Amino acid sequence: MLTSSPLIVAVAAIASGCFLLCGCSTPLPWPDSPLYKAPANDPNWIAPASKEKALVAMEGHYAHYDIVAYEGETANGPLSTFIVSYGFTDLVIENGELVAYDRFCRAEYIANQNFDTVFSDAATQAIQPPGAIVDVYQEDGVWKLWRPATPTLNGIEGDPSVPLSMDRNDPLISDDDNDGKPGVTVLVKLFGLIEGEIYIARREIFANEMSLFSDGSLRGSVIDDSEQLVIGASLAILDTPNNPPQRRDPGLNPIILIPVSDDIDTCEELMAIRDSLFPPEPKF
Repeated sequence: MLTSSPLIVAVAAIASGCFLLCGCSTPLPWPDSPLYKAPANDPNWIAPASKEKALVAMEGHYAHYDIVAYEGETANGPLSTFIVSYGFTDLVIENGELVAYDRFCRAEYIANQNFDTVFSDAATQAIQPPGAIVDVYQEDGVWKLWRPATPTLNGIEGDPSVPLSMDRNDPLISDDDNDGKPGVTVLVKLFGLIEGEIYIARREIFANEMSLFSDGSLRGSVIDDSEQLVIGASLAILDTPNNPPQRRDPGLNPIILIPVSDDIDTCEELMAIRDSLFPPEPKF
């Protein structure tokens, strides 16, 4: 997502070759998991009767929550990570079509490894996808929304429609989080003792498939094909190329859009009411 906004997933994959995996349990797929179970539709609710009415029903200002699950292999076994992203999505009718505008606020990193990762809000908020015309359609009586991928660069300039450069000396690498380091910076603390930084550039490529519910929410899953370049690191042990794949289970990659008042429009306001809007973050 990030999210979606999965920028800090780099750390788990890079550090995984150096540390033993701890025991973990696999979360149940959403919506079967109680963490992400979708609400039952009100039996008295009448779904929009036409596409035009569905567009009107979906138009609005939403609080955005999504999770992207990644998987990898290490010498000691599988590695599991989640990136949880928060932000806003605005759906606006323009020229008869519904257009999605996404803004990201914060990204949280969760893994089955014994280390902490921090990706600054400044770096997360630097991800600015272009508006995307979404496809609204009906399937088995349910109105659905497909937001296509709109590749977006972070930590590097250039043409987002072409594959990400894998040259760490590329002159287009940019300091998008304005911290004086190349690309965007991921902070990592290993076992509470060793601190380091990883500098990365990414091409964010995510699509969302959602369904309209009677409470006005849109819920579904994220498909992520993002590309990542490790530019460098403050510690040699962290300076390893990696681009971990998404775990292709829709149930482990949920997205939830909750309609909120237009007055709730800052990241601080969103995070202050996070617990009243969204389910808990996953745990290992």
